Amino acid sequence: MTSSVHAVWSSRNALRLLVRRDLAVKYQQSFLGYLWSLIEPLGMGAIYWFVFGLLYGTDTNRHLGSAADSYPLFLVTGIFAWMWTNSAIGEATNALTGQARLITTMRMPREVFPIGRVTGRFAEYLAGLPILFGLAIFFAVTTDGVKFGFNLLALPLAVLIQAILLVGLSLLLSSMNVLMRDVERFMRLVTRILFYATPIIYPLSLVQESNMPSWVKVLYELNPLVGIFQLHHAVWYPDEFPDAFLLSASVGGSLVVFLGGWWVFRRLEPAVLKEL
Repeated sequence: MTSSVHAVWSSRNALRLLVRRDLAVKYQQSFLGYLWSLIEPLGMGAIYWFVFGLLYGTDTNRHLGSAADSYPLFLVTGIFAWMWTNSAIGEATNALTGQARLITTMRMPREVFPIGRVTGRFAEYLAGLPILFGLAIFFAVTTDGVKFGFNLLALPLAVLIQAILLVGLSLLLSSMNVLMRDVERFMRLVTRILFYATPIIYPLSLVQESNMPSWVKVLYELNPLVGIFQLHHAVWYPDEFPDAFLLSASVGGSLVVFLGGWWVFRRLEPAVLKEL
């Protein structure tokens, strides 16, 4: 494990070049280019704000508390972080199958290829941060719900834990998809479920105060993404900061996925190379 991580770190320049190439190829024939990484989440945020903020706003606002007056910021914060998660999982799943010739001819750690997909989608997430800060400043001036202070430190913590989780998932899924092509199709369904099983467009208190059985709530909170997205929301709303259980579940779950994904990748690498 240590030697593998060291090998990836030694190939960081190659990783940087792969990320730049992927971003250039993705947007080379697009008129709006990188703006698409902003337009899509903003459009989704507008739709969900219309549905849950206007049409069904009464119950939503009751659970949002201090964030009710700045619900668009709450939405966009979660959706921007989700776009990183969704895109990274989707593209990392076929990171090996889509670059078979490059992988079998270049002498570098194969982990670089799925990690590169996660890094590329993180670059798109960074492009949206000025939008988030602009919205936060607007709502901080016009409402009392948004707070600036030490809660801003929740952002690097959320990004770190999310990156660890996504790297582990990318290594696990990319290697398994080479041997079982159904993995890519299966993950499309899983990501749709995860979107609604994570407090992205609704507050966590809506689940905690629901009539669901307690064991269902515990299973829900064991999802590492729950604590991660609570951290994203806590950047602007300190009351959303996850409790000790949620934070432990996110950190512990992300580390388990990271270590397990790396181990599976190394174990399957000979069979993966033979298949490619």
